[in-house]
Amino acid sequence: MKIRILFSIIIAVIFAMAINGCRRELKNEGIVLARVENTYLYEDNIKGLIPRDTGTHDSIQMVKDYIRKWIQTQLMVEQAKKNLPEEKLDFEKQLEDYRNSLIIYQYETELVKQKLDTVISHYEIGQYYQSHLNDFELKENIVKVAYAILSNSDEGEYEAKLLTRIFHLSDSLLLDSLDYFGYNFGINYSTDTNNWIRFNDLLKKVPLETYNQALYLKNHRFVNLKDDRYIYLLKFINFKIKDETSPLGFEVEYIKSIILNKRKTVLLKKLRKDIMDEAVEKKSFEIY
Repeated sequence: MKIRILFSIIIAVIFAMAINGCRRELKNEGIVLARVENTYLYEDNIKGLIPRDTGTHDSIQMVKDYIRKWIQTQLMVEQAKKNLPEEKLDFEKQLEDYRNSLIIYQYETELVKQKLDTVISHYEIGQYYQSHLNDFELKENIVKVAYAILSNSDEGEYEAKLLTRIFHLSDSLLLDSLDYFGYNFGINYSTDTNNWIRFNDLLKKVPLETYNQALYLKNHRFVNLKDDRYIYLLKFINFKIKDETSPLGFEVEYIKSIILNKRKTVLLKKLRKDIMDEAVEKKSFEIY
């Protein structure tokens, strides 16, 4: 009820303000909001336009904008109709082709959801990777890194001194110790060194200053730096340089998408063949 009252108020206010040339009138189809030549915009056409909990002022503006855009669109259509030759206005074949394409797409999409085998084994992923090594060339530098980000304060300075010793431990001890320290002291840290990340993504978290990423990675194993707000401690566990062969772990999701697309293609080809074979058997079509 509240929405209906608000909607009525909006319409009343809009047409009290009056968009030039537009008037409120009754037709068989309902209340008319606007007209361009012999085409009408009705109240029912804009139901659902305004999201719930939208303020009155914003609601009025949304309806006004919609009506203006509708009028502009209809004026362009009318202008096109007047200036284009008749053969340029015949879209029946294009519309039929488009509709058929949509129907087929929807059917194939549903079939793929139901029939496509999405289970991909590690063996299958590894086999594909080994068979296509030349296709996996890194386009950017990637790293495996452990890091901690502390506040630049007296407390943060104290924690950084303790953590610096931890960062100089062997990799396995570092990860276990940093997990313990980070969890108990509630600091921002990461020990996810199973997954590769883009070096450029790391730079969004840590303000490393480097003009040559490859050279920087080759010469920096442990990093300790600070800015006005934070202290950053990092240890690079591993890295790969641009143009090297990309590691399997970095390509798993990409390989999965390739395998699934191949399976999808095979499934759809089989579908089309089965439909054609059945139609031939049942003599469902003829060629004259």
